[in-house]
Amino acid sequence: MTNSEELYDIKRCLLLAEDRLNRGSADAWSSYDFEALSIAIATDTGVTLSVTTLKRLWGKLKYAHIPTTTTLNTLAQFVGYKDWRDFKNQTAPPGKLNTTRLEPQPPIHNTALISPEKIPAKRISRKWAWGLLLLLPFLVYGLLSLNNRSTAPVDPSAYIFRCDKIRRSGVPNSVIFHYRALAATDTVFIAQSWDVSRKTAVPIDKTEHSSIYYTPGYFRAKLMVGQQIVKEDDLMIASDGWVTLIENESGAPLYFKKDEVERNETISVDEALLSQYHLPLQPSPPALRFFNVQDMGALKNDQFVFETTLKSDFHRGSAACQNVQVLILCKNDVIIVPLCAKGCVGDIFLYAAGRDVSSKQADLSGFGCDLDQWATLRVEAKNKQMRFIVNGQTAYTLTLPHTPTDIVGLQYRFSGTGAIKDTRFINGNQVIPL
Repeated sequence: MTNSEELYDIKRCLLLAEDRLNRGSADAWSSYDFEALSIAIATDTGVTLSVTTLKRLWGKLKYAHIPTTTTLNTLAQFVGYKDWRDFKNQTAPPGKLNTTRLEPQPPIHNTALISPEKIPAKRISRKWAWGLLLLLPFLVYGLLSLNNRSTAPVDPSAYIFRCDKIRRSGVPNSVIFHYRALAATDTVFIAQSWDVSRKTAVPIDKTEHSSIYYTPGYFRAKLMVGQQIVKEDDLMIASDGWVTLIENESGAPLYFKKDEVERNETISVDEALLSQYHLPLQPSPPALRFFNVQDMGALKNDQFVFETTLKSDFHRGSAACQNVQVLILCKNDVIIVPLCAKGCVGDIFLYAAGRDVSSKQADLSGFGCDLDQWATLRVEAKNKQMRFIVNGQTAYTLTLPHTPTDIVGLQYRFSGTGAIKDTRFINGNQVIPL
């Protein structure tokens, strides 16, 4: 395959990802939109593609190389295929791809992976065109038949679905999906999360399917027949205390040992530790993550107090904004709180259980602070009213639109170095230290 053909396929996949995210054309995307895409991909596939990587793919940052196989496989899975080869071997799904954005243009110059120039469309010979026209009635009939079959009623009692973890807690962790779907008259899928558009086809005559989870989290897996969900099973990958890691887009993350990062009730990764692992901070700092996922009992996201103290003292080069995100993980939901240098509040976003707030349309300046020093964050929720407090000052208030659900843990996102301490949840008179 030529380089132009590979770039064409990549562009086609990127357009499907844009349609999947449903935020309009990426030409108008900000960092906020790429963050949302990164979260959606991680939720669906278990693999995190950093905002920097996504911006390179979409040509927002210059990059003169074809993406790694892992990155391409992840993108293909996000748009509904088994892997990159499966995506390339199949025709783009009808109705999902805006073909006008693939109209013929001059050849791409690879100063960035996907530049503002369009990818040249593949030519179809006249012979093939006539053949497709002759086959069109049969194709339409086949699609209608598939649609009728997929919407036929399915009896859920005829199916079995269960998730079993190999390890009780800790990562990496493999999950075995046990299923029985002999009654199916359509394709059987397993969707590993809330998003049913990301699913893997499994054989009807088999009973097991497995997958590896590299990061902790909460998932609601689904067994599907055609487009219908017939069974669901909740799955929580607990962390067994704090897990500290560096994301690796080519495979498994780099996990730090607990005695390397935990000392005196503080969890931290500094430049010296990164240097020991030969992790450069330039041109782009590594994506540092802290996780703590566990059973929190009756703690719900509409009635709690959360407190933490944190800092991120690396601010050179591309990390000048010191962007930090604190994620309160919930069952099938999430709260994402941004923090950054004071001068960078113009391009951040806040998300809270269905409420989406961008600094492009709202004043989020209260989330800007001096992250070279310890900063405090407090989140208060009562009767679905939520208040965010940074260094003792109210930064924002909102109302949660989603139905309340259980809190299951935390994730911190740093660029380069980061440290946290004094982290706890408060539920009435109960204090849950982490």
